[in-house]
Amino acid sequence: MQIDELKTALTTISLHEAGTPVITETEHNVKGTDLESTVPPERVAEAGRILDAARFALEAITGIDWLEQGRMEIVYDYTHFDSGRRVMVRAFIRRDEPELPTLSSIFPGANWHERETHDFFGVLFTGHPDLTPLLLQEDADFHPLRKDFTG
Repeated sequence: MQIDELKTALTTISLHEAGTPVITETEHNVKGTDLESTVPPERVAEAGRILDAARFALEAITGIDWLEQGRMEIVYDYTHFDSGRRVMVRAFIRRDEPELPTLSSIFPGANWHERETHDFFGVLFTGHPDLTPLLLQEDADFHPLRKDFTG
């Protein structure tokens, strides 16, 4: 799948601001990605399926805590190893209800990334087979990368 075909596929599920989809082609040598898309939280798995069908691999999942805005940004990085193309998909979730669908049934390696993101940001990945802490102790009731963490 070419980047323009991928952009078209992701445009159908991207968020829209003022009628325009939130999706941008970027210069790889400047930003390190070729395409960036913002999708509604309930559509991250659909974005994952589109990228999986285009033979992209999930590289990383991370979070950004926007404390003052009351939301979190979850960022998914994908790589196409044959072409070197990279795609970033982001979703914004409410900080007081940090929940997204799991990608672990699409990308088995997402299991570990989601556990780490759960550990550090408290994001609940619905449908995940086992959100046992990966890097924190099993009884941890805190999320150290949240901006209000005081531990």
